[in-house]
Amino acid sequence: MKTPTISTLTFVLFVIFSCSWAASAHDHEDFLECLAHQFKNRNISISNFVYTSKNSSYASILRFSIQNLRFALESTPKPLVIVTPEHESQIPPVIRCAKKNDMQIRTRSGGHDHEGLSYVSEVPFVILDLIKFSEIIVDVEQKTAWVESGATIGSLYYRIAEKSSTLGFPAGTCQTMGTGGHFSGGGYGTLVRKYGLSADNVIDARIVDVHGRILDRTAMGEDLFWAIRGGGGASFGVILAWKLQLVDVPEKVTVFRIQKTLEQNATQLIHRWQSIAHKFDQDLFMRVILVRTNTNTNQDGRNMTILSVFNSMFLGGIDRLLPLMQKSFPELGLVKEDCTEMSWIQSILYFAVIPRDKPEVLLNRTQQYVRYFKAKSDYVQNPIPENGLEGIWQLFYEFTKEEDAQAVIVMSPYGGRMDEISESALPFPHRAGNLYKIEYLVFWVEKVAQNSDTYISWIRRLYDYMALYASKSPRAAYMNYRDLDIGVINNDKGKISYAGASTWGIKYFKNNFDRLVRIKTMVDPHNFFRNEQSIPSLH
Repeated sequence: MKTPTISTLTFVLFVIFSCSWAASAHDHEDFLECLAHQFKNRNISISNFVYTSKNSSYASILRFSIQNLRFALESTPKPLVIVTPEHESQIPPVIRCAKKNDMQIRTRSGGHDHEGLSYVSEVPFVILDLIKFSEIIVDVEQKTAWVESGATIGSLYYRIAEKSSTLGFPAGTCQTMGTGGHFSGGGYGTLVRKYGLSADNVIDARIVDVHGRILDRTAMGEDLFWAIRGGGGASFGVILAWKLQLVDVPEKVTVFRIQKTLEQNATQLIHRWQSIAHKFDQDLFMRVILVRTNTNTNQDGRNMTILSVFNSMFLGGIDRLLPLMQKSFPELGLVKEDCTEMSWIQSILYFAVIPRDKPEVLLNRTQQYVRYFKAKSDYVQNPIPENGLEGIWQLFYEFTKEEDAQAVIVMSPYGGRMDEISESALPFPHRAGNLYKIEYLVFWVEKVAQNSDTYISWIRRLYDYMALYASKSPRAAYMNYRDLDIGVINNDKGKISYAGASTWGIKYFKNNFDRLVRIKTMVDPHNFFRNEQSIPSLH
C-alpha cells in the first residue's frame, strides 16, 4: 500500500437514473481555490490530479470508468470537478473543501454502481475517482492481502495467483469491478457457498472519515468496521484499502456449462434445481442463467427460444464431482465429457469468458462490451412452481424482437457457508432461509436506444410478476444490485429522512438497518456522505 502500515454470459451491471441539473449553475471556483490553498505549503500543483470541464482530459477521465452507455448522454448531470488522487494524503483536503463549499462527493472505484450513484448527482458534486489507488500486496505466508479500493477484482485475482496456486478470494465474476464498492456492498461469486461473501473475509480497512481522519480498524472502532462491510462504504467515508483473509483453493477445480432448452425439459430441471442447489456439497456452486436467444422458428412457431444454462464450479476434480452429481442431481445428466479441470485462476477466466491462456487480461480495466442496462434483484425462499416458471417464459416471449436487446435472469444458489453466518454478523442480512438470489437484467445497445423505456418497462413487469414468488416482509433486495425503483429520496442539503430511507433500507438490510442508522448518526451526524440511497443520519 502507499501507507503499508496499515460464452457471452458475463455482464457489466448498472443503470443510471434520469435527472437534470445544470453544472454551470454552481460556481466551483471557490472549491478549487480552497484546494489549491490546502496544497500550497506542500509545493503540490492540483493541476496534476484535478480536472474541470475546461481541461482537455476531463471528458476522457469521466467516461473511462463509465460502464453503461446511458452515462454518455448529454442530459446526464456532470461533475463540476473530477479529482484523481495519487496518495491518501490528498483526499482529506478534498473532503474539507467540499464541505466548506457545499458540494457533494461521489466516490468511484470501478464504476459498476447499477444506478450510477458513484458518479452522478442532482446537486453540485465532485467525483473522487480512486482509479490510481490500485496497489495490491499479497502475503502468502500470512494468507492475507492489502488491496486499494481502486484496484479491480480481476487484478486482485491475478496478483494472488501470481504468488500462489492454492490461494484465492471469494468475489465476483466480472473482473473490472472495483474492490471499493464491491466489498463494501457485500460482494459474492463462485466461492460464496464455501467461504461466504467478500465482506465476510475482510479483516481490516483504511477509511477517510468526514473529519478527514485516516482510520484503520482499531482507530475507527468495531461499529464502523461492521458498517462498511456490507452497509456501503460511501455512506460513511472514503474507503482507501481493504485487508483480506485469503482462502484455500485446490490445485485443480472443475467447471462445466450445460445448456437446456424448454424442449429439453429445462422447466423441470430448474424446478428440481431450486430444491437441491442450496443443499449441495459446499465445494459445489451451480448457478442457472436464463436467456432469451433469437433462433430459427421453433416448434411453437416462435423465432426465439429460452436457453437455460447450468453453469458450475467445483472445488475438486472430475472423479469426485461426478458421483456427487449422480447422487444429488442425476436428472441433469452430467458426464465426464461435459467437465473440464483447471486451476482456480483459470476458472476465473472461464466465468469471465476469457481464454485460459490469457490471464493478463484480468489486469485490463476496460470492459469489452459497454451497453445500456437496467437490473433488479430478488431472494427466493420457496421453490417457484412449474406454472410459475412458465409465466416467466411467457414474459420472455413477449420481450422485444430486436436482436440488439436481451433479457437475462441469473439465479445464484445459497446454502453452505451462507447458512452458517448470522444475519447480524454484517449489515448484509440475506443468509439462512434463502434458497437463491435472483438478478434480473435487460440490456441493449445504442442502435436500439430509442426503445429504452420499453426495455425498462418490461423488466419492471417481470419484477411485478415475481412478487408472488419472492421473499416477503420485506421483499428483500441486494444492495450491490442497487435499484432506485424501490425508493428514491431527495438528498438536497443532506435532508434524508429515516422514514423515507426505510423503504429501501429494510429491503437491503432488514433488521440491520436501524444499527446502520445509529452508526451513521455517530460518525457523520450532518450527513455529508450521501446519495439517493445512502444511510441517513437521525439529525
